[in-house]
Amino acid sequence: MTTRHRAAAATAVSALVVAGGHFIGATAAHADDVKPSVPPGTEPSASAPVAIDSNAPGLKIPQGGTLAPVKVLDIAEVVEDLGGEQRRQETNETVMMALQSEVLFPEDSAVFNAQAAARIQAIGNEINQSKATRIRVFGFTDDQGSYEHGKELSKQRADAVHNELAKTVTNPSVVFDVRGYSEDYPIADNGTEEGRKKNRRVEITFPRGAG
Repeated sequence: MTTRHRAAAATAVSALVVAGGHFIGATAAHADDVKPSVPPGTEPSASAPVAIDSNAPGLKIPQGGTLAPVKVLDIAEVVEDLGGEQRRQETNETVMMALQSEVLFPEDSAVFNAQAAARIQAIGNEINQSKATRIRVFGFTDDQGSYEHGKELSKQRADAVHNELAKTVTNPSVVFDVRGYSEDYPIADNGTEEGRKKNRRVEITFPRGAG
């Protein structure tokens, strides 16, 4: 083979290799865009579901056994008025009313304002309808000021609400649980005034009754 023929053959081989490499590369790139014809896991090679024998001993109630009582999941429903001044949270077992401190008390005070008593009396009437025998009254503050001052103020406010409820609730055997938690258990971000306003609150919780 002459020098000219060898050069031509080498050029042809190089072109074939380059073309082949380009073809392979293009095929691989195109394959990434191809979607499977069936959802993953449903291909013919996928394993069949494990068969379950409905008569297996492990699925049967032992002799003398009974099913547990039916229990409804405790789902909470929350309703908040437009201004956020009052929030009602109901579950299958309890009702919780949260009143922002601003609608009950002046700033840094545990003395009721003019509208506070009527709000508390309305809640007391609902407690009478529920025939509740245990009522929780918990006070909370934001994280401004010292923790100890917040603890004292939140307890004083809870006491004020308790005293007003006691005037309305008619059940003589009712038991009150009254506590002040200061800045513990916030329900909003203390980094904003809107959040701090929600955290300054008194919560009244009682069992949800049928009556």
